[in-house]
Amino acid sequence: MYDELTPSDIRKMEDEIEYRKLVVRPKALEDVKEARAHGDLSENFEYYAAKKYKNQNESRIRYLERMIKTAKVISENSAVDEVGINNTVTVEFIDDGTEEDYKIVTTVRGNSLEGLISNESPLGKALLGKKVGDMVHVQVNANVGYDVEIKALKNTEDDGDKIRSF
Repeated sequence: MYDELTPSDIRKMEDEIEYRKLVVRPKALEDVKEARAHGDLSENFEYYAAKKYKNQNESRIRYLERMIKTAKVISENSAVDEVGINNTVTVEFIDDGTEEDYKIVTTVRGNSLEGLISNESPLGKALLGKKVGDMVHVQVNANVGYDVEIKALKNTEDDGDKIRSF
């Protein structure tokens, strides 16, 4: 399965890769060299910590490069009156009448605790392409579902949304 990414997601990932290669990698290598110079490696915590950090950085670089290589690029554009990527949607949960704001983003930026829901989540899938005033049924699994009504729609930018770490 390929991840769906927007051009701005890919740009952010490329920026992170460049930062990790040009800034983090040289510092991590220098830390390993310095820790190795302290002598006995069998009891050298600094050496093991520096190697672990270096390896985590290299792993993150490989992960991001693989994500970009295998990504399916999707458009950030949607009709002005339809829910799409980077839109903030106010929905009312019919069961209890509460209202919540959610921003529809790709899976690499999703963070439900910050109101960023993935376009591949049950709610995100159900909302895509819908309009203000629409009643939407969200099917969570075979046995559970709920209804929401779209109250408002706002086109927002992805400027502050960060790419998730693993």
